Amino acid sequence: MNELVQRGPFACSIAVTQELDDYKGGIFYDDTGDKYTVHEVAIVGYGEQNGVKFWNVRNSWGAHWGENGFFRIVRGINNLAIESSCYWGTPLDTWTEGELHTTTAEEQNDTRNDKTVYDFPQPEFHATNDNFLQEYKGCRVPKAKFTNGPKLKAGNSSHTFLPVDVLPKSVDWRDIDGRNYMSWNKNQHIPRYCGSCWAQGTTSALADRFNIMNKLSDPTPIALNAQAIINCQAGGSCDGGDPAKVYEFAYNHGIPDSSCEQYTASNLPERACTAFDLCRDCIPPAPAPGDDGLDNCAPVAHKKYYVSEYYSVVGAAQMKSELAQWGPISCGIQATTQFDTTYRGGIYHEHLDEIEINHEVSVVGYGVTELGQEYWIGRNSWGTYWGEYGFFRIQMHTDNLGIELDCTAGIPSYQPNLDAAQFTQ
Repeated sequence: MNELVQRGPFACSIAVTQELDDYKGGIFYDDTGDKYTVHEVAIVGYGEQNGVKFWNVRNSWGAHWGENGFFRIVRGINNLAIESSCYWGTPLDTWTEGELHTTTAEEQNDTRNDKTVYDFPQPEFHATNDNFLQEYKGCRVPKAKFTNGPKLKAGNSSHTFLPVDVLPKSVDWRDIDGRNYMSWNKNQHIPRYCGSCWAQGTTSALADRFNIMNKLSDPTPIALNAQAIINCQAGGSCDGGDPAKVYEFAYNHGIPDSSCEQYTASNLPERACTAFDLCRDCIPPAPAPGDDGLDNCAPVAHKKYYVSEYYSVVGAAQMKSELAQWGPISCGIQATTQFDTTYRGGIYHEHLDEIEINHEVSVVGYGVTELGQEYWIGRNSWGTYWGEYGFFRIQMHTDNLGIELDCTAGIPSYQPNLDAAQFTQ
């Protein structure tokens, strides 16, 4: 209790019984007396309900297990030996000063690096512009396209664009009255190269909108599963895709949360997407070397995250209105080699004679400097070591890689769209 109050969560070993494995909710009490610890969990808090003292515990069995991945267990009697063996560490601040931990030449030349297997073509390059910079061909289509146009509720749509003069001067969903509504940042290129930006930017923006809608009331911030989107080719694959189709999939089927499937940066091999490829769980034993272990896995019931409406957003005025009212949006840009390799921070700008959109990002806000320079706040999917901890700022209106030309968004909903007839194209 002392450690939780002063410094926060810590890890504890526990025994595991069949009853714990089957836990669905409530304050757990083991009556078998099992004290043989075989599993590690994180204690994140404590409380009391109807005179029963308990620990709040986070498990690592997915959000579909227990109370959204958490459980409560009686406190003070060492149930399942949870109070016998716990561990903690004091975090060391290595980020405030912007320190980068770079790899050494020895690490870069490690022979194990040669074992990296790229299952997909490397980014296709072509010479462009007068200076013949090598540009990425792209991981998304040049123009997002909904199959039958946008979906808006007939007569009672939640969606409107407000005039710019009634909007706030700045919006940043990383810090709204001291609260951060972001899901976590991602890297689409690990454990191997994967052109999944079309799935990453969209699921990040939509997950953030759920966090905004529910006012961060979930036990942890919501994050949506890009790998499930790739598995079902809901717009494309690791070879690139169309972000508009992700919103269509969310409307028609719902998207599982990030704990349902590990991100493997790979296409589904030689078979169609099934329930197994959306959300699964696996049982012991651990697979032997070279065995994928999937024979011990099965699909599981899970929460689905829908959109009730989806539509295009074009131009600075619409983008500002959308960000201020609903939250982050997904937008296409032309990701140039200069943007990829040189951006370290600040407000980016780059002049291009023609825009060839080839990459998808999430736009999470906008702002203005003291000198009056307006800019967008974007989130990339190239890892937190890129840019401003995975984010970037880019100037508004001009020389901004086309970020205002082709954006998409959706209204988050927990309810499936059972009556599609109420919608108009």
